[in-house]
Amino acid sequence: MELLDQILPLVQKPARYTGGEWNAVRKDWSEIDLKVAFAFPDVYEVGMSHLGLQILYSIVNNRNDALMERVFAPWPDMEDKMREHKIPLFTLESYRPVRDFDVIAFTLQYELSFTNILNMLELAGLPLRASQRGDEYPLVIAGGPCSFNPETLASFIDLFVIGEGEEAIGDFLDDFRNARIRKLSKKDFLREVVRVPGIYVPSLYRVEYLDDGAIRKVEPIGDGIPKRVNKRVVRNLDKAPFPTRPLVPSTEIVHDRIMIEVLRGCTRGCRFCQAGVIYRPVREKRPETVRRQAAELVRRTGYDEISLTSLSTSDYSPIRSVSKALIDDHADRGVGVSLPSLRVDNFSVQLAKEVQKVRRSSLTFAPEAGTQRLRDVINKGVTEEDLMAAVGVAFQEGWQAIKLYFMIGLPTETVEDLDGIVHLAREVLARGRKAGVPRGRLRVTVSVSSFVPKAHTPFQWEPQAPMEDLKEKQAYLTGKLRDRGIVVNYHDAGMSFIEAVFARGDRRLCRVLERACALGCKFDGWSEHFRLDRWLEAFRQSELDPVWYACRRYDYESVLPWAHISAGVSMRFLAKEHRRALVGETTDDCRAGSCTGCGLCSALEVEPVFAGGEFDTHLPNAVQ
Repeated sequence: MELLDQILPLVQKPARYTGGEWNAVRKDWSEIDLKVAFAFPDVYEVGMSHLGLQILYSIVNNRNDALMERVFAPWPDMEDKMREHKIPLFTLESYRPVRDFDVIAFTLQYELSFTNILNMLELAGLPLRASQRGDEYPLVIAGGPCSFNPETLASFIDLFVIGEGEEAIGDFLDDFRNARIRKLSKKDFLREVVRVPGIYVPSLYRVEYLDDGAIRKVEPIGDGIPKRVNKRVVRNLDKAPFPTRPLVPSTEIVHDRIMIEVLRGCTRGCRFCQAGVIYRPVREKRPETVRRQAAELVRRTGYDEISLTSLSTSDYSPIRSVSKALIDDHADRGVGVSLPSLRVDNFSVQLAKEVQKVRRSSLTFAPEAGTQRLRDVINKGVTEEDLMAAVGVAFQEGWQAIKLYFMIGLPTETVEDLDGIVHLAREVLARGRKAGVPRGRLRVTVSVSSFVPKAHTPFQWEPQAPMEDLKEKQAYLTGKLRDRGIVVNYHDAGMSFIEAVFARGDRRLCRVLERACALGCKFDGWSEHFRLDRWLEAFRQSELDPVWYACRRYDYESVLPWAHISAGVSMRFLAKEHRRALVGETTDDCRAGSCTGCGLCSALEVEPVFAGGEFDTHLPNAVQ
């Protein structure tokens, strides 16, 4: 602590490392059996904006036999001081070294954080490879969306939790406690815990390769090891644990507001979207649950904004009545309501006006593609008429800034599709001028990301466009969109390239990660720290070709690196959707139409659960 007192005045944002936040939990270590460090491989401001952290922190700390403390990746200035003074990676609640914990639990939110995981293990004084960590070291586990292709971290993680953490964390901790009582070795515990649904232990699986580098097969080693690991699913969102005493950061974070998850899952079926697959089925909270949680959170946090979160908040069936109720409940205290994810096709200006009575911000829409042909390919289900009707009324009602999200490099994309982005942006700008928005205030922001093929999606077989092609497309758009009032932002093509490599990769990439980390790669999701030349050197030293991973087209007979991990949606359905995409055929949303045959509900023995409104007829008998 004396060293920290000397160091913290010398680094940026020392509040990242001090802890002591409102609602933080500090337990007596001498009275607790199980000690878990939740490790977020990015800075404090990003990690503290993650609702999953808050949920798991609450679940574990509500147990009498366990504690959970937090650790985030130190920014380079703090890391330099820690290395200089030989301070190991420590948690914020007790300032204890991470190595003292029984379990270190990483969350895998995006591929470009992987080098930070290795860097944090090194800072903690742990060997990077799981095979080198004996019983004297903590168990290193991981979960989150990137665990649906866990192979690129397989050499470093003892076990992965596949699916929703609220459902699995209790079973895991119970098994771990029992193993401790029985004095099982780490190796013996891993052979037992693999029988818990949703647990994947990579060391218990063998991968064989063909001469061309493709995977021949992935098979369990020994009896009793499942051939496929099925994801865990929360059956009822109303009854799922949800923190109403969340940590309130003592410094500004990315999403500095109350977050209430009202809806989990999405059945829209966008063919590029991994979240739309891995978070199925759709489950909604009942209005009374949302209002009760909001009231408790407002009382216990002091925030002035309630954000209703989901993949598509406007798809929450009682969204209008719930939004109005929350405004009526809390507007007199100056507490506003925000809807972070709105769809053009079911956008209601009246709803937007209601939720932004307290404070008005910009509106964001995601057409994703510039032409109807390409929107049909990706199954977006949004038309130009939808977009123009929404922005036209929005401008008339007083909004002055609109954000539009697009993707480039999508399968079957042509120059006409790029021109479609230019056309839509100018049309939106024209609608704003027609509505009388002052020229100095009218702003249309076009945000362009590069398509990254993801596991468990209909586009998992598709290659990423070559990096130089993506750069040419970015230059084409910025050259065309020079109109006053239009701003173009785009993601670094090199960052998207490395993301695609690790999104589609196999466990041979573990040696690339090691080399990249040794070459100084970290905080790769931050443009000021990303170094493509170092990554390419890491691949060269590892004798692996990144283009082969990112830009390779798989066929339906290929053994995909993640084939032994199941998101519940069948490969047959994904292949059918892929074929429909290539001929521009759309697929209806199963919430509003008939079952599309994705296979999830029968495979995982779950049913969609809706909170009310126009989808009442879909309520299963169990909740009617």
